[in-house]
Order: sequence, then structure tokens, then C-alpha cells
Amino acid sequence: MIRNQDANTWSTHQLLSMAARLVERRQDRALAALGLTHAAVIALQCIEGGPLNQERLAAQIKVQSQSLGKVLARLEAGGLVTRSRSPVDRRSIDVAITEAGQRALEAARQAERDALPPGISRRRSLHDELARVIDFFPDRPGPIPEIRTGPQALVEVRPESLPEAQQEQVSEESTEQDEPPRGPF
Repeated sequence: MIRNQDANTWSTHQLLSMAARLVERRQDRALAALGLTHAAVIALQCIEGGPLNQERLAAQIKVQSQSLGKVLARLEAGGLVTRSRSPVDRRSIDVAITEAGQRALEAARQAERDALPPGISRRRSLHDELARVIDFFPDRPGPIPEIRTGPQALVEVRPESLPEAQQEQVSEESTEQDEPPRGPF
């Protein structure tokens, strides 16, 4: 393996972005070999605990029901899920994972572990930090912060001007400074 020496000079953002792309490409190839996609794996994970109404499943994974319908049609054709009328509400469809779907999900989880360098998947601190990055962002997209250039860019952001969920983050991280972006991006 050839080590990318320049990666040591990249900002945290650049490292996170590049690592995500590399892992995702490797996982995409592994999932394709299993006949799965990321969307299919997410759907299988959500119904692993028991059948779900298709509308509720779509809401849970934050996609349109029509988009999910296409994924479920492929999974159903492959024998990985079943869809049936709900006994509670005949207008709705319940989705359940099959034994073959469970085996496919286990294979996908192994592919996910194999997509990372050896030993990385057991690094709790990396997992916790990535979860913290994701938790920082609210469920709903809000306004994109204004990007300032010139002398105004040096004005400090006051935590009280941010949403409550982000105020703690800013005060915790005000002492942490990343290096300015460098590298190929």
C-alpha cells in the first residue's frame, strides 16, 4: 500500500471527506457483489426488528414512499423482504425481512466492516467522534451560515447568536482550533 504523505497536512474536514469517499467506494463494490445498495441495507436494518408499515419505514429513513417502493420492489423480487396488506389497516402495506434478507444483511454488515482498514471498526473514539459530528447538525436543514471574507471574517461568532443545540458545541470547541485548509482540495 502506498501511503499518501500529503494526508498529514490536510485539515480535519478534508480528511473526513476523503475517508468517507474511499470507504463508500469500497463498500459500494462489496454491496454490488451482493446485489445490494446502501438504500437496500438501510431498509433491511430498519425492518430487522419486525415488520413496519411502508409509510412509516419511508419516514424513518427519511425518503419518499415512492423512492422506497422501488427499493422494496427489488428486495422483494430477490426474496429478501415480503410486503403484505396490514391486518390493522387494509389500505397500508407492511414490510418484513425474510430469512434470506437477514442473511443478506449480515453479509452487508461484514462488507461494511471489511471496507475499513483492519482494526478501525473497533476504535470507539473514532466512532464516538463521528457520531458527535452527525449529532451536531439538526434534523431539519436550516439556513446556511453566511460565509464572510475580508476583515469581517475575523469577527468572532457569539454562541448566544446560534441555536441552543449549537451553543454548547461552540463554547466547548472555542479552544480547539483546526489548521487552515491545505492540500489538494
